[in-house]
Amino acid sequence: MSINVDLLREVCEVAGAPGFESRVRAIVLREVTPLVDEVSVDNMGNVIALKKASDNAGGKKAMVAAHMDEIGFIVSHIDDNGFVRFHTLGGFDPKTLTAQRVIIHGKEDVIGVMGSKPIHVMTADERNKVAKVSDYFIDLGRTKEEVEKMISVGDPITRERELIEMGDCVNCKSIDNRVSVFILIETLRNMKDTPYDVYGVFTVQEEVGIRGANVSSHTINPDFGFGLDTTIAFDLPGAQPHEKVTSLGEGTAIKIMDASIICDYRMVTYMKEVADKNEIKWQPEILTAGGTDTAGVQRMGKNGAISGAVSIPTRHLHQVIEMAHKDDIQASIDLLIACLEGLDKYDWAHH
Repeated sequence: MSINVDLLREVCEVAGAPGFESRVRAIVLREVTPLVDEVSVDNMGNVIALKKASDNAGGKKAMVAAHMDEIGFIVSHIDDNGFVRFHTLGGFDPKTLTAQRVIIHGKEDVIGVMGSKPIHVMTADERNKVAKVSDYFIDLGRTKEEVEKMISVGDPITRERELIEMGDCVNCKSIDNRVSVFILIETLRNMKDTPYDVYGVFTVQEEVGIRGANVSSHTINPDFGFGLDTTIAFDLPGAQPHEKVTSLGEGTAIKIMDASIICDYRMVTYMKEVADKNEIKWQPEILTAGGTDTAGVQRMGKNGAISGAVSIPTRHLHQVIEMAHKDDIQASIDLLIACLEGLDKYDWAHH
């Protein structure tokens, strides 16, 4: 079974900075509305897609969270020459901004380029310094008057990069976390009957602090929770074996912990057993820095949720060349479906 690359491409390429997820939300609503029993959008903009169990005798709820937002920027100033200053929304390595095109979403979408001081006029000291975000500005090739007709302080900015296929991999900006949006859509599409009601939640503002997942989990109060997000695949030249976290093409990853959560040991055991039983290729994930929606799902419901996460190994995270393996993406869909369909088959009380 090959993944629907056209849908993945549409979901990855669309703009959706934290707090400005409306374009992603429109695609999500179009795709999931025919697949589920109820769809709602809460005050924050989270999409909550409910697929009811045909016989939910236990009355339990499972929640899966995939965030719609991508790291981006926001316009903070337009100078007298029409150059735009910006503030980051999410975590950036400044050197990845060099030589990039961006899109400012004002009255219309305007392409700009990330500019900085040319190497030809740098002092020797400047050449050896690590770049800072504040060294960059956005050049729209227009005067201040032209810029201000289209752009205002507060307009969101996203990175510009199309999705391409490279061997068995896909490469694009915003694989983090649109690959998970795609996986959750495909899970809702292909999932058979589940023992408990399943809430597929497409969350907002994860990249700035897990904000949408906190609110939607509080609303739903799930018994079981799954995060769905990318993780580091540092299977690259110079990486020591203990530094890799995950490797591309070695299967979906089962989260054990990240900086925001220690996954419930029962859920980790359950997910491993489900993967092995269904012959789904998997690898363990311990991510020492970086948090995910899993944290919000685990502890913002009134009773807390027995929580774990399906993680998608991704190279070059938080750059415009994020890369994931199609087999890992399919394995992630397979594992999530199998976990949701079998939640009543595990003895959660006695482990």
